[in-house]
Amino acid sequence: MKTITQIIWMLLFGVFGVNAQQEKGIIGSNNWLNNWTEFKPNKVDYGEANQILAGNITVNTKLYKKNVYILQGSVFVTNNATLTIEPGTVIIGDYESSASLVITKGATIIAEGLETDPIVFTSNRSSRKAGDWGGIVILGDAPTNKFGNASSVNFDLDTSLTSYGGSNVSSNSGVLKFVRIEFAGKKIKGLGNFNALLLAGVGNKTVLENIMISYSAGDSFEIFGGELTLNKMVSYKSSSDDYKFNFGTQCRIDNSLAIRSSYLTSSLGSRCIDVASYDKKEGIDFTKKQTSVIATNLTLVNNSENINADIQLGLVKEAVYVSENTFLDLKRTVISGFNPAVLLDNKIEINGENLKKIKFEEMYFNFCKGNIFTEYNSNNEDLENWYGNSAFSNVYSKSDNKETFIDLFNDKKPDFRLRIAKITASNDH
Repeated sequence: MKTITQIIWMLLFGVFGVNAQQEKGIIGSNNWLNNWTEFKPNKVDYGEANQILAGNITVNTKLYKKNVYILQGSVFVTNNATLTIEPGTVIIGDYESSASLVITKGATIIAEGLETDPIVFTSNRSSRKAGDWGGIVILGDAPTNKFGNASSVNFDLDTSLTSYGGSNVSSNSGVLKFVRIEFAGKKIKGLGNFNALLLAGVGNKTVLENIMISYSAGDSFEIFGGELTLNKMVSYKSSSDDYKFNFGTQCRIDNSLAIRSSYLTSSLGSRCIDVASYDKKEGIDFTKKQTSVIATNLTLVNNSENINADIQLGLVKEAVYVSENTFLDLKRTVISGFNPAVLLDNKIEINGENLKKIKFEEMYFNFCKGNIFTEYNSNNEDLENWYGNSAFSNVYSKSDNKETFIDLFNDKKPDFRLRIAKITASNDH
């Protein structure tokens, strides 16, 4: 690709008004993880359940903090009903019955916790582990890129109640705010795992803020189609992907966090971000919008105390994977401790047209074994020349996590904000 460096300025000139000194990674004058998050959920005593949730919820229903609820089997909110959950309420997913909560198309969930009183979904086992129960599924009628206006999720659930998608970009599935989801992602025979939170065809009137997912055996956040904004999300030690986007989703994600462990991986992939427009091209309408993700001020970190050793042992993979026919704009984001930082699908031809769709601007690449590669190709000279150009204001460093983040290894109140001095790191790589 001899012309790549010749055309870079033609594409970049006049486009960026960058400021290399802007804060990178998660931001805030205070550590916004304080108060509502929990990094040792297995140590928390949530009390014994005194109320049962089972079957279908067909009328407006409210759950109260004074009770502890056990979710038994697949619970569907149907008939355009609204499920309202008080701040501080605990809902426990039953291990034996593979509990899950499904908000069907047209129904609504209002789970609006408080910073000092979050809503918690967790496991009923005495020793809680990833995959103890199913998870939460929210189905809306916003568009996807599939043929027709509707599809269905396949988690061995009642297919008459699991359709999603439509033409209503502004559909409203409710509110999830200051919510924790712990130990979800139960394995489904022959079908992989539940996701801790699946958002399918969710529209832009839905409010999704301050959601923490911990120890999920399936993907933490999986998004099928829809148009939505995610703010202050946390994925902590997922065994699978942290944030997975597919089927034409149009998503903005801001000020959010993924913390991976070298020792928690899935054979199906364990990435911080996975961006795709389809699993197979059959059934996809290419006249519709394909998946587009704009991500700003993310922190993607492997919290290993010895990243170098873990990389040498082959325990660490890429942080970000980008499939063909997708759009990704990643800005002011920290990627620390991966092998490599970014991997592009080998079907993506490396040329100016495609690289305009995949942007990395004002990034902070730290302690990664390589930055941006094409799958199955160890020669990334063209990609390094492109994204290493000063116009993108990307910076590179080889600092360990203790030096890079304010207080990453604090057991109770970790602080994953970047140390201020780090934003002046070199452009050399």
